[in-house]
Amino acid sequence: MYAIIKTGGKQYRVSEGDVIFVEKLEGNEGDAVTFDQVLTVVNDDAVTVGRPLVDGAKVEGKVLAQGKAKKILVFKYKAKSNYRRRQGHRQPFTKVEISKIVA
Repeated sequence: MYAIIKTGGKQYRVSEGDVIFVEKLEGNEGDAVTFDQVLTVVNDDAVTVGRPLVDGAKVEGKVLAQGKAKKILVFKYKAKSNYRRRQGHRQPFTKVEISKIVA
């Protein structure tokens, strides 16, 4: 059994026991989190596709950690004009373990 959920502007295919990294969510380590934007639920041979969401379906999980991704460098450069700008960015994330899919 798996589900496709939407959070943080992205879609994730999740099963029970999966550990996923999503865009930053509010909450501390150990808190419960519920994803109610479920797009599709697949249970053995039964496929339920939402229009756009599946009614009454939700995915429950637990926050394992809050963190930041590795630093990326943003470098702007214009030739022949001595223009150079360097900037770094670390994207925050939330590590979530999926505990239950309610269809």
